[in-house]
Amino acid sequence: MNQVRVRFAPSPTGYLHVGGARTALFNYLYAKQNQGVFVLRIEDTDLVRSTDASTQAILDAMKYLGLDWDEGPEKGGDYGPYFQSQRLELYQQYADKLLASGRAYQCFCTPEELDQIRQEAVEQKRDPKYDGRCRNLTEAQRQELIRQGRKPVVRFKADYDGTTLVDDLIRGKVTFDNNQLDDFVIIKSDGMPTYNFAVVIDDALMAITHVIRGEDHLSNTPKQIQIYEALGFSVPQFAHIPMILGPDRTRLSKRHGATSVGQFQEEGYLAEAMVNYLALLGWSFDDSQTLFSKNELIEKFTLAKVSKNPAVFDLAKLQWMNGVYIRELSLDELYEQTLPLFQGWGFVPTEVSSELVGKVRSVLKILQERIKVLSELREVSYYFFQDELHYDEKAVRKVLGKEGAVEILSTLLPELLSVTDYTQENLEPIFRKAQEQHQRKLADIIQPVRVAVTGTNVSPGIYDVLAILGRARTCQRIKDTLALIKSRQEGSLGV
Repeated sequence: MNQVRVRFAPSPTGYLHVGGARTALFNYLYAKQNQGVFVLRIEDTDLVRSTDASTQAILDAMKYLGLDWDEGPEKGGDYGPYFQSQRLELYQQYADKLLASGRAYQCFCTPEELDQIRQEAVEQKRDPKYDGRCRNLTEAQRQELIRQGRKPVVRFKADYDGTTLVDDLIRGKVTFDNNQLDDFVIIKSDGMPTYNFAVVIDDALMAITHVIRGEDHLSNTPKQIQIYEALGFSVPQFAHIPMILGPDRTRLSKRHGATSVGQFQEEGYLAEAMVNYLALLGWSFDDSQTLFSKNELIEKFTLAKVSKNPAVFDLAKLQWMNGVYIRELSLDELYEQTLPLFQGWGFVPTEVSSELVGKVRSVLKILQERIKVLSELREVSYYFFQDELHYDEKAVRKVLGKEGAVEILSTLLPELLSVTDYTQENLEPIFRKAQEQHQRKLADIIQPVRVAVTGTNVSPGIYDVLAILGRARTCQRIKDTLALIKSRQEGSLGV
């Protein structure tokens, strides 16, 4: 058996969509499980929409996910070039072969003539496909059309007889009636190949053995098989994976929220969680296991367990899974992952002192269990690093508006100012003392302080928070809060 060779072939006209990433992942896993080769090919023949920035975004997303390709951009290989725009001579060479063998022909129809053909077909309730009127032009007719300045396309002369069988590794045997095909374009008038032609030439010349791609390409497969056979190429094995839908069961798109891998990376999703979740979109090992390392996926993944049914993208499940992976990080790993975020938010400078390193690590230690996405750290940690506090008005009214809040804060302030060693251990007795003095529940003592120093009524343990904030910032915020309450009371606005 030949060595397994698979490919992922994105078009650099935008960012890497999670659907494309899932396709790349399935190809990667299949290659690794079979000791095969994973090829990355950039299909950039759309010269208007393809950009270098999109190409780089795709490469960056692949690297973030850890989907290392064996051949392709930045790696090279024996089957290059790996950019379609650098392979134009090859496409023309094989188009010429089809022309010479009579399996392709030049078509001189104008866009207006093609529109008329489609319109007439619709009116006559026929399939609106090309009617083959240029199939049998004489040489004299071709020369006359060229003399008129018409630029021809090259059309493949399809075989309309019989059926084409696609023996799909996921969907089983799928039969297509050849009379549904038309003589489709393989080379456009500007000399650029169409998708259905270029993909066959590339896959054949790159010795691709298995084509694993989205089910939206299944309808293209009969056309491609005819090209393979017309050129004497071996037809690869096909496997068409199910579509990814949004919660409303329409095709996943921007209206459902983030859809590009880069967006998820920026929002603080760990690569391990993304890979794990993407693998479960259309594939499962059994009914019980949900969490898989990449090595486990390589070991357990099979096309036989890929579903035929569409997969629904569940953001809540991805967030839950990401939270699990965040909690499994060591403090060193979490610090390494989040330091660039803290720097980007302006919480810490580029050059981080050892004292600030300790503070960041302390903050991460108490927040690690409370977040599902790294970007959540911005909202729940800003008060440790910035002087300006953002008060949650609901928390202010609910907690600071209670009778006794001012007295509790006023009692605690001098105690916090005078405590000798400002640590978690020495802070708790101060709160216990205030609890006895005011004859309240401990929570009634803690909550006004929590709102005063964090701006909200939800935070990690108050003693941890106060110790990290430090005496000066803690006491200043309590003073500021007392001033806020006083000003609101004097203004008769209420707290």
